[in-house]
Amino acid sequence: MRRKFLKLFSLSIFSLLFLPYKYLYSATKKIINQNLTEEQKKILFHEGTEKPFTSILLHEKRSGFYHCANCEAKLFSSNAKYDSGTGWPSFSEALPGAFKTKIDYSFGMKRTEYHCAKCGAHHGHVFEDGPGENGKRFCNNGLCLIFKPSN
Repeated sequence: MRRKFLKLFSLSIFSLLFLPYKYLYSATKKIINQNLTEEQKKILFHEGTEKPFTSILLHEKRSGFYHCANCEAKLFSSNAKYDSGTGWPSFSEALPGAFKTKIDYSFGMKRTEYHCAKCGAHHGHVFEDGPGENGKRFCNNGLCLIFKPSN
């Protein structure tokens, strides 16, 4: 019994020291859409970021909903979208239960990162400088979204 414990403990320590956290975390996410591009996979499963001002959704003005590019979960209403000037599609609020959050300390600062509640895919960061009552700005990578216009 003691040997099993020591072996398991040693493997746990080894994995924490030698495997990057992002790799361990990305293993818990599910690739559902097999047609994702390599750039989408980098963002969705390895917390990457697309270049600013490159998303075709940045200037989308139609009424509808934004969905997760991986699992198609409904995430944002077009009513919450606004131009933040940051270069990424921004939203003042997400649909209830759409995301789970975690603290991100990369780039030498504390930020709140959000992931799709259904599949775990990374979408962006939420900041406290947005418009509206809650003051939130959901800064989303456009490649992580699919826009579906209303009829």
